[in-house]
Amino acid sequence: MRKLYKRKRIDKQKGLKIILLFLVFSVSFILIDYEKPKPSKSPSLKQTKNKETRKPVYEYGIQLDSFDVFKKNVENGENISSIWANYNMFFLKDEILKRSKNIFDFEKKLKAANNYTVLSKSDTGRYFIYEKDKLNYIVVDVNNKDSIIVYEGKREVITKHMLSQGIINSSLSEACSEQNISQKLSQELSEIYAWTIDFFKIQKGDRFKVYYENNYIDSCGKLKYIGVGKIWAVEFIHKNQPFYAFYYEQNRNRGEYFDENGMTLRKAFLKAPLNYYRISSRYSKNRKHPVTGQWKGHFGTDYAAPAGTPIMTTANGTIEIASYTKYNGYYVKVKHNSTYSTQYLHMQKIKSDIKKGVYVKQGDIIGYVGSTGLATGPHVCYRFWKNGVQVDPYQQNLPPGDPIDEENRIGFLKYKDKLLEKLTENQM
Repeated sequence: MRKLYKRKRIDKQKGLKIILLFLVFSVSFILIDYEKPKPSKSPSLKQTKNKETRKPVYEYGIQLDSFDVFKKNVENGENISSIWANYNMFFLKDEILKRSKNIFDFEKKLKAANNYTVLSKSDTGRYFIYEKDKLNYIVVDVNNKDSIIVYEGKREVITKHMLSQGIINSSLSEACSEQNISQKLSQELSEIYAWTIDFFKIQKGDRFKVYYENNYIDSCGKLKYIGVGKIWAVEFIHKNQPFYAFYYEQNRNRGEYFDENGMTLRKAFLKAPLNYYRISSRYSKNRKHPVTGQWKGHFGTDYAAPAGTPIMTTANGTIEIASYTKYNGYYVKVKHNSTYSTQYLHMQKIKSDIKKGVYVKQGDIIGYVGSTGLATGPHVCYRFWKNGVQVDPYQQNLPPGDPIDEENRIGFLKYKDKLLEKLTENQM
């Protein structure tokens, strides 16, 4: 009995020891865990590296990161003195103007709406950059007030090749808008096809594809669109007939557009003397005059357009008459060769440098749409002579343009095939 009691007592003591050891171990573990260092909140090596390798931002060849950057437009009535005064630069005006006099006249040539940038530190301008246009700019560096520097700069143009297409519902301009294509591209296309397509007669369902360049500049590390660049190739389907245009440079600095057979698109005569117009009255041997009410021949084609619209000569030639009469108003007559002459009536005014004997090239501006003389509204009456007789220009088989030079034909055909491949990508 005693032995049994003693054994129970010993077992009880052993159990207490085990519990005690367990408690000691647990507390020690907790203390050790408590003393473990917490993760640091400081940036990791990777994060620090990323911060250190962040690319600096440049514009106009100047690192911008350490400056406060202010970009604004010149407002109407604003002058250089008031601009510089806003950035504590006015007291340097005389010295800046002295340094810049042979580079740019800030007092006379500043243009409203043009952009300028000021790089400032401690509320004081350190650089003033004026943009003459989208590419060219003037930098005024006043970091060292005892040695002000003024110099010219030019942005680098970044070019991206584009392929765009559209379907005509009402007009080329609207088709471009629907596809978010620049209206400048629409204007360029109308000029490329000025000899072959009358864009006031294009039809619903006509379509086009164009391979061209968009131009950009780097602005604070971001690309900024500045306009359409070169148009390389076009396919225009008009009345189910394809009209191609491929830009090709036969000689250095002389490029033009050719069709798929190597014939230039530039014909001897433009389709019309205006870029944008509406034919309000065609050539007719008998029509009722809108002013006099008399029935008589109208030996010209009337193109209605807003007053002031530029009028172009439709072909190369020499100014034969630049004058004013009671019925013609201000008008110009151009002699192109021994066969053809053209005349442009009812001008608002004749361009100042257009005088008798002056040689003009196809597309040169010779005057502006008006309603002088016997006219009811702003338009140009375009008259066309062949061998001394007035004829309808739309009924003439006018001289074609010149083909590509024979020595360049093989090179052109190879180049044309490459451009055709670009046009056939993503076929409509």
